[in-house]
Amino acid sequence: MKQIANYNISLKVFLQNDRWETLILKTPETSTYKWKYDLPWGRIDQDEFYTDLLEILDREIKEEVWEIKYEIKNKPVAVSRHKAVHKDREEDIFYCFYEAKIVSGQVNISDEHSDFDWIKLDEVELQDYFISGILDWVKMYLNK
Repeated sequence: MKQIANYNISLKVFLQNDRWETLILKTPETSTYKWKYDLPWGRIDQDEFYTDLLEILDREIKEEVWEIKYEIKNKPVAVSRHKAVHKDREEDIFYCFYEAKIVSGQVNISDEHSDFDWIKLDEVELQDYFISGILDWVKMYLNK
């Protein structure tokens, strides 16, 4: 009998400023994606099963980017799945991507990341910023 997949669910956001640049967060040296970039994101916690997805994403944005005001599209703009390979285990992750526009406030990242930048995704060499699944997801978002 086939085994049913068991996924972690992760929410990511393409957070854009008024110049249509996307916020990217530099991963720390300890990350699987060492010194590359990622998007603001977070996983759904066990006790959040009945919590609205946009509330969960709001919590994560506040944890990673602090107090900014933004408008978010209420439906995902892309979905993807990824097999993360760690030193001691593999992990299946299902991603839902949202798109949001910053209305006001300053980005002030948490200590989960080492730096941040704003880039126009369609004007850069994506592989200079992203690797692995993240690179594929951004390309999917841009329809490349």
